[in-house]
Amino acid sequence: MPEFHGKVVIVTGGAQGIGRGICEAFAQKGAMVLCADVNAETGEALAADKESAGSGEILFQKGDVSLNSDCEALVATAVSNWGGVDVLCNNVGIQPADSYVPAHELKEDQWDRIIDVNLKSYFLMARLCIPELQKRGGGVIINTASVQGLQSAKGVAPYAASKGGILSLTRQLALEYAEENIRVLAINPGTIETPLVADAADGMGESLEGMKKIWGAVHPMNRIGQPSEIGNVAVFLASEGASFMTGEYVCVDGGMMAKGAWA
Repeated sequence: MPEFHGKVVIVTGGAQGIGRGICEAFAQKGAMVLCADVNAETGEALAADKESAGSGEILFQKGDVSLNSDCEALVATAVSNWGGVDVLCNNVGIQPADSYVPAHELKEDQWDRIIDVNLKSYFLMARLCIPELQKRGGGVIINTASVQGLQSAKGVAPYAASKGGILSLTRQLALEYAEENIRVLAINPGTIETPLVADAADGMGESLEGMKKIWGAVHPMNRIGQPSEIGNVAVFLASEGASFMTGEYVCVDGGMMAKGAWA
C-alpha cells in the first residue's frame, strides 16, 4: 500500500503553484486530498486530472480560508466524505503586486487582506482541524512559511510579517499539542516557479523567463525551485520518517539561507 493510503489531507491554496505540488505529492502516495482554493477553474481542473491524483484522490472545494465559515465547511467536507482529518497543510499565501510598496505607503486594507489570508487562515484551519486530529490519536500540521520569514527585503512588510508569524505560530502549536502526538512543522520555500512569482515578474514589468534567470542567480544552486520539490518535502514531514520532528522549519531554498543574505 502507498504510505498515505487511507489518510485524509487538507491543502489550502491547493489549486496551483506550491499548493498543487503538495496536493499531487500526497495523492500520489495514496492520500485522499481536499484541495481548497478561491480559484474554481484551476481547482476543478486539478480534481479532474486523474494522472495528478495517482493512486489517491483529489477533491476540490472552493473556499476563502480567511473566513471561518469557509474553513468550517472544508473540515465538514473532509469529515463527511472520509471520516476525519490526518494532515493539514496550511499553504495559502498572497502577495499582490500593488502591495510592493514602502510600509508607510501601504493601505490598511492591503495589510489586513494579506495578514488574514497568510496568517489568520492558518490559525482558523488549525483551530478546526486539531479536534479531528485528536480524535485520530494524532496527526500533522504543515505550514508553508517562507525564507522571507527569516530575512526580508524592501517593500514586503505585510508578507514578511505574515511569514514570520507563521514560524512563531508553528513553534507555539507544536509545544501546545506535542503530548497529543500532533506534530507541527513549517517549510520555508525559496523562489518557486508559481503564478504568484509570475505575477511578481509582471508587476516589475519583466518577463517570467527573464526574472527566472535573475532570481535563479541569487540561489547557490543557480535556479529557482519547482512546486513538486516543496510537495516532496511536505510528504516527508508528514511521514513516519519525520516522527521525531516538531516545532521546526525546513528551508527548501536552493541554499539561499546557507548563503546568509539573499535580498
